[in-house]
Amino acid sequence: MAQSQPLKSKDLFPAVFSRHALAYERRLEDVMERGEALGRLRVIELVAAHPGMRVVDLACGPGTLSRRLALQVVPGGEVVGVDLAPGMIELARAAGTPNSRFEVMDIEQLSFDDESFDGAACGHGLQFVPHLVVALREARRILRPNARFAASVPVERAVASVWAVLDAVVDRWLGPAPSAVDQKPTRDAVADPNRLTQAALDAGFASARVELIEEAVRWASAEQMVSMCTSWWDCAARLDGVDAQRRKEFTDDAIATLRRAHPGEIETTGLNHVLFAIA
Repeated sequence: MAQSQPLKSKDLFPAVFSRHALAYERRLEDVMERGEALGRLRVIELVAAHPGMRVVDLACGPGTLSRRLALQVVPGGEVVGVDLAPGMIELARAAGTPNSRFEVMDIEQLSFDDESFDGAACGHGLQFVPHLVVALREARRILRPNARFAASVPVERAVASVWAVLDAVVDRWLGPAPSAVDQKPTRDAVADPNRLTQAALDAGFASARVELIEEAVRWASAEQMVSMCTSWWDCAARLDGVDAQRRKEFTDDAIATLRRAHPGEIETTGLNHVLFAIA
C-alpha cells in the first residue's frame, strides 16, 4: 500500500502529474468538450485573446487551454505554455498545436523578459505553488501594462455524498495521500476570495477580483467515474506502486460501492474561484 510521505510541492506534484498525464488529459478534454469545465472556460473568456496577441498559459498541463487560446490568436499571435511536469509538456508538444510552443518551467521563476506577453491564463495550477504571491508577481512581471490575467482554482467539492462514498473506499484500500508540507498557506489563500484578491494586488496587479463559479460534471456510470481515478493527483499518487491484484480489488470495490449509492448516471458539482486581474 502506498504510504504518505511529507514532501515539498515541487518534489511531489510534477512527478505525479508526469506519470499520469495521459489520464489527466483524457478527463479534462472530455469535460472541456462537453462545456462542463466552467472555471477553465471562464478563464479563456476573461483573457479575451484575439488575433496577434502573445499569451502565456501558466501550469498548462497537456495544453488543454493552450490549444483553445491558440485558435483565438491567429493570425500573427502565439501561445506559450509552461509547466513543471515534463510528462505534461511532452503531451502538449505531441499535439502539434499551431502557433504554440511548450516549455518545462517553474511559474515561480519564469525565464521570460519583462512585459513580453499580452495576456496570461492559468487553469487549476495556482493551488500547487508553495509561494502564491511569488507566482502572481512573476505573472505580473511578464505582462504588458493593462494586460489581462485569469486563473481558476478548485476550492470545494460540493454534493459531498458522491465524493464521500468514493473517498471512503480510496482511504480504505490505499491509505492517505502523500502530503506537501509547504502547501497550506497557498491552499488557505486560494480558498478565500478576499485573500486571493489581495495576493494579486500585493503582486503588483492594478486591479483584481474573484468570481465564484459552480460547475457540474456528469459521469455515465460508476465504472466511468472510477476509471478516472488516476486523473486526480491524490488518487493517482496512492495507486503508484500498488500491485495489479490489489488495484483490481480496489477498483471492483469502488465501482460496487458507488453503484449501490448512485445507480446510473452520476453528477458531481464543485466550486471554483476564478481570479481576474489587470496588470
